[in-house]
Amino acid sequence: MTILGLTPDQLLYILRGAGWTLVLSTLGFAGGVAIGLPLALARTSSSRLLRIPAAIWVQIMQGIPLPVLMFVSYFGMSIGGFDVPALVAAGVAMTLYASAYLGEIWRGCIEAVPRTQWEAAECLALTRTQRLVSVILPQALRIAVPPTVGFLVQIVKNTSYSVVIGFFDLTYSAKVINNSTFKPFTVFTIAALLYFAICFPLSLCARRLERRLRRA
Repeated sequence: MTILGLTPDQLLYILRGAGWTLVLSTLGFAGGVAIGLPLALARTSSSRLLRIPAAIWVQIMQGIPLPVLMFVSYFGMSIGGFDVPALVAAGVAMTLYASAYLGEIWRGCIEAVPRTQWEAAECLALTRTQRLVSVILPQALRIAVPPTVGFLVQIVKNTSYSVVIGFFDLTYSAKVINNSTFKPFTVFTIAALLYFAICFPLSLCARRLERRLRRA
């Protein structure tokens, strides 16, 4: 029995690749959040000791193509004596990549909060930490939802670059099945539909969350 010219085992193989794409996307986004938020706060800090290193980090990470980051993470750690699986290397590369872009997205969202909000918080004699936590960040969150989810969709699609280090993701699995069936249109159309099935619900969730935040 075949489905769209592919056997159930071949379709299952592609679906397994989609599952690992979700795993890598989650790792990259979680790592990007963990590093990106401190970067955004450092970029908006009044201290040059925080702003300058954060700006350098962002410029370096944004200036290196993601496939090159994949190679550096995978082979760099191998040269250092660490035998790391492709998932770990790809996760590190995605984290570095996501941290720079999320940091800049959130910096812009923080700076988009009207200056009068900062001044009002200062009039209440709040510390900088209190101003950020209680006044600025809740407002920046509403601004940050659309670009953050938009970038999350980019992360999902950019996991396809992990094929350069042999990571088993959706693109890699589709490539393997195509090499055995010689049906590129069918195989990669299925892969494209699976990418869409992953990304489209993210956009819907973002719209709902954005509406809830506006009502709040």
